[in-house]
Amino acid sequence: MNKTIVMAFATALLMGGLSAQAQAPTAAPATTTASLPVKLGYTNIDYILAQTPEAKDIQNQLTIQRTQSENELKRMQKELEDKYAAYEKGAAQMSDVIRKDRETELQGLQGRIQEFGRTAEQSLQTKYQQLVNPVVQKIQKNIDAVAKENAYTYIFNLDAGANTIPILLYAPEENNITELVLKKLGIDPAKSATNAPAANKPANAGSGSAAAPKKN
Repeated sequence: MNKTIVMAFATALLMGGLSAQAQAPTAAPATTTASLPVKLGYTNIDYILAQTPEAKDIQNQLTIQRTQSENELKRMQKELEDKYAAYEKGAAQMSDVIRKDRETELQGLQGRIQEFGRTAEQSLQTKYQQLVNPVVQKIQKNIDAVAKENAYTYIFNLDAGANTIPILLYAPEENNITELVLKKLGIDPAKSATNAPAANKPANAGSGSAAAPKKN
């Protein structure tokens, strides 16, 4: 969801609640669910993800796959360099037919290298999603539980992504449910190191920031 829409939505909720309170008859007690105040909370899913036991394994698997792809890419690039050097060395003695054949071979190898790079990146992002989605679903389940137990109407994700302005520019610390969610997940907030291994997203997939939620 676009962060501007989210901010507008949150503002509308708050203004709507204030408007309803201002228009309600003073003599009538607030007994309906609709008249209850809206309670907003926030957390940082990337930070919570980085504290989970699965984070290290996810990072290790991504690193292994990335390393394998990089090694294969280096091998292909070395093959291209060697064949190009051989082509340059013997080009003067080659017939037109052989020279054209070698040039076609070099162009084909260069194209395969470029295609391999694109495919490897897509495969890495797919692997990331496969590994992270089950953990994110578990986190969401615990966020839902914390919200219900503490009567929160809406929970926002503090982190809007890499190089973006956070969705919430200011919020009281008492509305930060991060520690409650960590406890629900069986993680001791006091032992959650800020430099815990994050399940970093592939480069093109945005940030996998593990920074602790800011306290206002």
